[in-house]
Amino acid sequence: HLGQRTYASANKKWAAVIRVIAKETAKGRPVLVGTRSVAASEELAERLTFAGIPHRVLNARQDGDEADIVATAGQKGAVPVATNMAGRGTDITLADGVRAVGGLMVIMTEMHDSARIDRQLYGRCARQGDPGSTLAITAMDDDLMRLFYGDRLRWITRVFTLGRGRVPGGIVHPLMRLAQRATERKHSATRRNLLRTDDALEDLLAFSGRT
Repeated sequence: HLGQRTYASANKKWAAVIRVIAKETAKGRPVLVGTRSVAASEELAERLTFAGIPHRVLNARQDGDEADIVATAGQKGAVPVATNMAGRGTDITLADGVRAVGGLMVIMTEMHDSARIDRQLYGRCARQGDPGSTLAITAMDDDLMRLFYGDRLRWITRVFTLGRGRVPGGIVHPLMRLAQRATERKHSATRRNLLRTDDALEDLLAFSGRT
């Protein structure tokens, strides 16, 4: 894992993502880019097109091409852009010569509500003994941070942003993990409440003689 780079805004984040993709594909490496939403995948696709970088998008709107996109994701210089659920569970086979230049690179562009989904994305590379690397490139105004910190986020960003729009990882990454863990606990509590409601409804229906 090559770590996490965080920027003050989404614009600076996407610019950094483009720079890394251009650098790695110039070596012949395939780069799988994971996005949190269909909208994010399409925004990145537009930026890649503008930068002249060939790519393919795998999200809910292109699910018919899923098998073909996943099958070619390990080719030299391939740039598949996928939402977190797309192509899951399918191994990416590396083409000849890709191992010699470092294997598949996976870039995560936004932390998800659950760390488990982040790990699943990272797990797409370095499978079955193949080489590979992972890198997170995130922004302070990503959904996870914006929804958790609200109005405080603007102050945090202004105080800690350094040159070129970078935010020190030692400060922001614990804040991101805090937001992620809190969101996980909230979702877990919601699921428990739903289960209790289902159980209560089932008991009520059984008592009334209905199924």
